[in-house]
Amino acid sequence: MVALDERLDKVVGKKSADALAAAFELRTAGDLLRHYPRRYAERGQLTDIAGLEVGEHVTVMAQVVSVNKRQMRTKRGSIVEVVITDGKRSLECAFFNQPWHMDRLRPGMMALFAGKVTAFRTKLQLANPDYQLLEAEDGSGDIPAAQVVEEFAGGMIPVYPATARIQSWQIAKCVGQTLDMLTDIDDPMPEPLRERLGLSGYEDAVRTVHRPADQAALQVAKHRLKWDEALAVQLALARRRTAAHARPAPECPVKSGGILDAFDERLPFTLTAGQAEVGAAIAADLAERHPMNRLLQGEVGSGKTVVALRAMLQVVDSGRQTALLAPTEVLAAQHARSLTDLLGDLAQAGQLGAADTATRVVLLTGSMGAAARKQALLDIVSGEAGIVVGTHAIIQDKVTFADLGLLVVDEQHRFGVEQRDALRGRAGETSPHVLVMTATPIPRTVAMTVYGDLEVSALRELPAGRSPISTSVVPVSEKPAWLDRAWERIREEVGKGHQAYVVCPRIGDGESAEDVSDPDGDSGKRPPLAVSDVAPMLADGPLSGLSVGILHGRLPADEKDAVMRAFAAGEIDVLVATTVVEVGVNVPNATVMAIMDADRFGVSQLHQLRGRVGRGSAPGLCLLVTDMPAGTATRERLAAVASTLDGFELAQLDLEMRREGDILGASQSGAKSALKMLSLLQDADIIEEARTVAQALVSADPALSEFPGLAAMAGQLVADDRAEYLEKA
Repeated sequence: MVALDERLDKVVGKKSADALAAAFELRTAGDLLRHYPRRYAERGQLTDIAGLEVGEHVTVMAQVVSVNKRQMRTKRGSIVEVVITDGKRSLECAFFNQPWHMDRLRPGMMALFAGKVTAFRTKLQLANPDYQLLEAEDGSGDIPAAQVVEEFAGGMIPVYPATARIQSWQIAKCVGQTLDMLTDIDDPMPEPLRERLGLSGYEDAVRTVHRPADQAALQVAKHRLKWDEALAVQLALARRRTAAHARPAPECPVKSGGILDAFDERLPFTLTAGQAEVGAAIAADLAERHPMNRLLQGEVGSGKTVVALRAMLQVVDSGRQTALLAPTEVLAAQHARSLTDLLGDLAQAGQLGAADTATRVVLLTGSMGAAARKQALLDIVSGEAGIVVGTHAIIQDKVTFADLGLLVVDEQHRFGVEQRDALRGRAGETSPHVLVMTATPIPRTVAMTVYGDLEVSALRELPAGRSPISTSVVPVSEKPAWLDRAWERIREEVGKGHQAYVVCPRIGDGESAEDVSDPDGDSGKRPPLAVSDVAPMLADGPLSGLSVGILHGRLPADEKDAVMRAFAAGEIDVLVATTVVEVGVNVPNATVMAIMDADRFGVSQLHQLRGRVGRGSAPGLCLLVTDMPAGTATRERLAAVASTLDGFELAQLDLEMRREGDILGASQSGAKSALKMLSLLQDADIIEEARTVAQALVSADPALSEFPGLAAMAGQLVADDRAEYLEKA
């Protein structure tokens, strides 16, 4: 008999244990039993092929339509080509130099096929897939009838997340061995709470989810396991909220006649209703003795920076400092410039001509020269710098604030909990107020789970004067002439005096990229396009004669800054860049963006990228270039981006289109998400009720000392440094 903490090699053998550890970091019996089936294949019910994603490893149940063998055209050897179907759409399987599959696979057979989905000549394909027949062979093969009956006797066949190293049916066998040897499992949830919520026992749920008798039993088991995950997350977040309120915060009430009033008097525009409403809520938070922990979400261009700056000035009026943490040096420098420009003489403290109430904006990055860095550190420790803008360099031990009152974090998904806590520690006895900004609109259920320790505010209204952006998909594999037209459109815009971006997913210059073989043994899936390749191709080809610049994260900081300044000044016609232009870059004269290999980006990332155009008086154009086949889920996502400019609507669409289990993506610490069962789309009711239950439990017993099982569950599923999650784009 084995316990949940038993090492897997003692349970399933070293070979299987090594494969499970390498593929999924599963090392104990408990880890394996929490590797839940992704879905269940029911006998006679085929897998929907239309929902497959290029690049993912899948297990599908399908029927063989045809089996043919031919010689490869470009290399020696043969290919066995097998066409399988779900009854609506077909999928090709290609076996290189493996002629024995001709004898094993025959039209009409049902089987589980597992492999990586690729695209070859605009069609979906599995190259050299593994498969498991769901019916006994007639004696000529190597799978006896008795084994097939034993392994797939039930009507519901669990399909596990798998990789090329270990297939779904091999994982099912390991799970079966583990369940057969398992001792009794303690239930982490107190019986009174379990009965009040109407939940089944934990051990019953674990056994049933892997070996369901029918759909009714499966739903009862999944409901219990979803509750465990929802409650674990909400307990962790409730404890973080309680801990955050335990330390006092610096009170920063609104002060009349200060720098905030002076700034408001000079604003050349009127705040939107949303900006005014959110600003009032933040102002009230800053005046409290408990630290503000607020998330400010809003569309690109909705005016988050002005709202954040007004909050900073309120804190400066109280005699304290503020820090703005940016994810990249390019963005930090951009923020420092834009804040300085917005403030004018209000940012020139200590200089001739400065306003009476002026403060100082200081930039601090890791690549600054020694003299500039020394001066910045002196301005920070002395308190001369009211506003400090920087990257992770701000977090270093050598940086000491005189009196940090507010921390503003831009694009929070680039930073971990540890970094925010490190800056909190700079404030001495008090804990600074925290304002997190994100340009990625977040659905309500995600906000409850991802940002459960923050109050959430949203700016839905765009300021007046923003130009419309039209978005089109450019399907290169089907209509190659459209790409030529895309370059023509860029030339036309430059001819009108405007500028353009071309965004690539990779820098290039030696970066490794995965190649996938096609049926003829050549490279079928090329590496992602790179800045270092695309820029010279454009400069020498379709965009010859135009000024083409490059920008990416590996350029030296001074070079990046020089490129951005040249582009902003109109000295560069076309900027070929990576996603460093995703946030914070503001060049109103840029009117067109071509996103190469758009299928390699997430929905929210595409939406943010296109927000870089249409920022001036001329309308914007965004071209999503892809060679993904029509009808795939990837193309559906691109079509969704092209269909609407509403980021909140896109965020909901993105949530609906994602696979179960990857909605939260990786945790801030870089480890895999501990949430395997909970669906943010389907389980909003559970999440809301779990939040209420968790808050009541933590309010009565902050340490959960009376509920050791719940404390252990929360710690196991969501460690303290993994309490905040966000979707992977």
